[in-house]
Amino acid sequence: MADPNINPWQTLSEKKIYKNPWISLTEYQVINPGGGEGIYGKVHFKNLAIGILVLDNDNSTWLVGQYRYPLNQFSWEIPEGGGSLEEDPLKSAQRELLEETGISASSWVEIQRMHLSNSVSDELAIIYLARDLSFGESNPEETEQLTIKKIQFDEAYNMVMSGEITDSMSVAAILKVKVLNIVP
Repeated sequence: MADPNINPWQTLSEKKIYKNPWISLTEYQVINPGGGEGIYGKVHFKNLAIGILVLDNDNSTWLVGQYRYPLNQFSWEIPEGGGSLEEDPLKSAQRELLEETGISASSWVEIQRMHLSNSVSDELAIIYLARDLSFGESNPEETEQLTIKKIQFDEAYNMVMSGEITDSMSVAAILKVKVLNIVP
């Protein structure tokens, strides 16, 4: 068995291919674990991915619907956004929830950390459960045309199970809360 503390890949060279304010793409010339030469591309994310599963006292949750350009389709999701690597992730989550839904919460619990596509990117996601809610006005970014939907948690779970919700952070958050039996 391979030692999990030793990197079996050897980097021969690297070349920056592309960058913008959110990501950069680097191409590496490598020797793979089997000894063959090849290339490997890595997308580096300049922010954390932040997700928030909201639950009220009646076990309702809020989903955000929006058209996702990379998928070329509409997507139902938990409230999500980016958080600066230099900012406390909880503060980023609080800002994103308020911005997208107008909801504030006084109870926050981190429920999941995950890498979203670890074969090609280093993007880290942090997901929170938000409870003890208060409501105000949303203020989405100009790039967001959002539809907000309040539903029972079990309906969101059924949307995951039927494949209607496919966003990875949403799927992970909803299944984690279901498995932990947080919702009676």
